Amino acid sequence: MLSPDDWSAIRLTLKLAGLTTALLLLIGTPIAWWLARTDSILKRPIGAIVTLPMVLPPTVLGFYLLVAMGPQGPVGRLTQALGIGLLPFTFAGLVIASILYSLPFAVQPIQQAFEAMGERPLEVAATLRASPLDAFFTVALPLARPGLITAAVMSFAHTIGEFGVVLMIGGNIPDKTRVVSVQIYDHVEALEFTQGHWLSGGLLVFSFCVLLVLYHFNPVTSRKAAS
Repeated sequence: MLSPDDWSAIRLTLKLAGLTTALLLLIGTPIAWWLARTDSILKRPIGAIVTLPMVLPPTVLGFYLLVAMGPQGPVGRLTQALGIGLLPFTFAGLVIASILYSLPFAVQPIQQAFEAMGERPLEVAATLRASPLDAFFTVALPLARPGLITAAVMSFAHTIGEFGVVLMIGGNIPDKTRVVSVQIYDHVEALEFTQGHWLSGGLLVFSFCVLLVLYHFNPVTSRKAAS
């Protein structure tokens, strides 16, 4: 059965994943829109930076975030000057690390949805005297809904499954930074395999449900998987 510490880790993980997903949609949507629409020479370098967390080992990303947020790092000096304090080993630090680590899982599906939309709907909106901002909210976003749903589901699931980054930035502080993946690690390290099975099995079922949701809202993916 799940212990109070397990439930605490689950609540903290859900809180982290929910907040991270909401912020990623706010941050990732304009980035995806720009990447889908721009012809700038910066498109490829910025696209590579956004995608970098997908190929970079989580511990490497966590290490450099730890250095940047530390007392001698640029972010750490800024937060100390603002009276915020240091971000490592805090929930706020976990949120920032999670946003950076899951950014490509939010940006790429939305960018692909914007690119698949084409120019025609926006041209029609322009002929109806819709401003670019109106066209974005009334035409582009509704047409990109499958990409937004995919981005939200993938960002949420990816945040829940984080380990290396959250361990580097948050450590293992009960009720503060100890998430489910770290709690599983603690159980295994203590040879508490029964408790580890409960949490790991829950994540396994959750991951399966995530795939079902993606297949439901993305029929193209479903057809490709069946072919």
